[in-house]
Amino acid sequence: MSLIVQKFGGTSVGTIERIQSVADKVAAFRAQGHDIVVAVSAMSGETNRLIGLANEMEEQPTPRELDVLVSTGEQVTIALLSMALNKRGCEARSYTGSQVRILTDSVHNKARIKSIDDANIRSDLDAGRVVVVAGFQGADENGNITTLGRGGSDTTAVAIAAALGADECQIYTDVDGVYTTDPRVVDSARRLDRITFEEMLEMASLGSKVLQIRAVEFAGKYNVPLRVLHSFQDGPGTLISLEDDKTMETPAISGIAFTRDEAKLSILGVPDIPGVAYRILGPVSDSNVEVDVIVQNIGADKTNDITFTVHRNDLAKAESILSATANELGAREVITDSKIAKVSIVGVGMRSHAGIASKMFKTLADVGINIELITTSEIKISVVINEKFLELAVRSLHSAFDLDEAVVE
Repeated sequence: MSLIVQKFGGTSVGTIERIQSVADKVAAFRAQGHDIVVAVSAMSGETNRLIGLANEMEEQPTPRELDVLVSTGEQVTIALLSMALNKRGCEARSYTGSQVRILTDSVHNKARIKSIDDANIRSDLDAGRVVVVAGFQGADENGNITTLGRGGSDTTAVAIAAALGADECQIYTDVDGVYTTDPRVVDSARRLDRITFEEMLEMASLGSKVLQIRAVEFAGKYNVPLRVLHSFQDGPGTLISLEDDKTMETPAISGIAFTRDEAKLSILGVPDIPGVAYRILGPVSDSNVEVDVIVQNIGADKTNDITFTVHRNDLAKAESILSATANELGAREVITDSKIAKVSIVGVGMRSHAGIASKMFKTLADVGINIELITTSEIKISVVINEKFLELAVRSLHSAFDLDEAVVE
């Protein structure tokens, strides 16, 4: 039998009835002889409720005390799930992050895991118990409670699976796997039987919200097989693992990711001198604005035009910084566009298939979509387009790369 780490999110444990259903599922796995560790989130809405209370008390809550407060949400869930399991004759024991000894750094509200002491968990597993762990939290070297940031329960589950050398980490959520694209945009989008860590990391970073990026990074680093499953429906889900020999025979493209939350800024007519790109982008990055796509062009008059994209929420801040820089550099003007979207095709098969980029560009041209910016990596091509053409672009590319065909194992 296997050692399995299972993670259930807030929706999965949102009510007493759903916690009972989770207990039934966990108990069934345990009855099959598997060793089970369960990581859980707070009940849906609870973390927001607790943050709301904090904001009523203090406009900018002290990060340390906010961690103390919001970490209680998971403590409620682990106790209730352990009670439900014990009621079913499936002996269980609950642990907070600090009780497990999940050691993190001291960055409150977005801590990173440094190590996990697995002694308590292994002792309980050896005794035949199910171990129920609070996701999203740990403690620093001084014993202060810390939290890992939004979606941190995924990271907790993967980190525990890595520490234990688990056979699989199962992430239960409100979808039945990873899809070729968002089914709400493309009716024919299909569930993938498997996808590589590289592909999932690209999909997550490009807008797919099935898994937290940090969790995928952790799983890839420690080679923890991940499986995305539906909390309330049976099915095989999607396995996320290392690339294997069979992958080279798969289609070139595995999926299409997109995001509507982009904005574009251009600074025109800046001097063509060493260090100018840093002088433009350095202050933007220093203000904690994340820059995505960057394109630099040299004009006929020997000046540079630099264009980059940021999250739409950061547009005003980035524009203010860029305008100040433009004055310093004597740039011609700064222009912005908040009506853009980014569409990306992702697939490890790109390594062994030629002509992917030209096919993507022709597909978009055939439906009258102009490409504003292009960026590529070994396994992805992203284009920035007018936001009004986003769904047309996704549907056209999904069809052009045969992603709506039946899954081939």
